[in-house]
Amino acid sequence: MPRRTPLATLLALTLLALPLRAAADVTVFAAASLTTALDRVAAAWTDQTGQRVTLSYAGSSALARQIQQGAPADIFISASTDWMDALAASGDLRADTRRDILGNTLVLIAHGKDARPVTLDATLDLPALLGEGRLAMALVDAVPAGIYGKAALTHLGLWDATAPQVAQADNVRAALAFVARGEAPLGITYATDAAAEDNVTVIATFPADSHPPITYPAALTAQSDSPQAQDFLTFLSSDTARAIWQAAGFTTLD
Repeated sequence: MPRRTPLATLLALTLLALPLRAAADVTVFAAASLTTALDRVAAAWTDQTGQRVTLSYAGSSALARQIQQGAPADIFISASTDWMDALAASGDLRADTRRDILGNTLVLIAHGKDARPVTLDATLDLPALLGEGRLAMALVDAVPAGIYGKAALTHLGLWDATAPQVAQADNVRAALAFVARGEAPLGITYATDAAAEDNVTVIATFPADSHPPITYPAALTAQSDSPQAQDFLTFLSSDTARAIWQAAGFTTLD
């Protein structure tokens, strides 16, 4: 007659066979321009707390729509206030958790390490600079970097002449990659993106008054059930995080 394993032993073996799951994971949906610095902030958090952070990067517009459709994000960090406003209006943010944490600068970049600077004003002949090439930008009607870029070119009187040569990308990091690979001679990105890529040169900085202020708000989502989400949101403005943000070229606001 076969020997039976006691029920308690079977239960113990079953529990040991189950995959371990971190009890306090935090999932963050963040604007693509935060990639390099936020990776470092999350690593610092993990080092200090032992908690794991899952990061998902894309254009702010795409992320906001995913959250509205029920994507399981605990925290949203947008590259503009408009998309955070959209989530607030649709009831997808937790009340009283929103804060503006970062600022940035908009720049014109060129392929290579030794491109010559230009004067960025109404006299600049961008189509001549581009020649047969394209100006890489994030989606100009949806993604914050593209919206800021279009606003800046319009303010300077350069948009109408340049628009036919604009190559739109899903997010600002994709626009950066086009220029870094030489697929576009010029592009518009944030200063922090340009600093993260060795194969591009900042050839001009857009005047601050040529576009709306570049502000990154962060907030908890309404559906978040992570007990550590609020702690990580607070950590984004800690001394440790501030040092990382500032080293990457961001302005810290909160």
